Amino acid sequence: MTASEPPLLLSRLDCERIESLLESPAAAGLDTGALERELARATVVEPQDMPADVITMNSTARCRDETTGAERELTLVYPRDADGSPDKVSILAPVGSALLGLRVGDAIDWPTPGGTVRLRVLSVLRQAEASGEA
Repeated sequence: MTASEPPLLLSRLDCERIESLLESPAAAGLDTGALERELARATVVEPQDMPADVITMNSTARCRDETTGAERELTLVYPRDADGSPDKVSILAPVGSALLGLRVGDAIDWPTPGGTVRLRVLSVLRQAEASGEA
């Protein structure tokens, strides 16, 4: 694990669903290596044991660009729910797989066409496990 890879915590249900997704036609032809590496290094817990400050599937998190100070809300979704809006990030997108399992205070480097952006998780506004929806 490098400094840009904080420890990951995943719910068992998310892990199972993502593994199924990786075997589905939706993932065919995509470079899913980074997501597969994230799953392999994660600590898996039961959904009811998931701390409320962790980004899980269908979580909405408030993040800050460490360079510009700009803040935005991002919701981590499955590909079927990624409707093209800038606030929904597919788990199959590089930033989606990087956000999965992060905790409040963690930061990731997000490659963009204009260069790398460092995103810090400020808060988890909504988490399926915490609201009993997992």
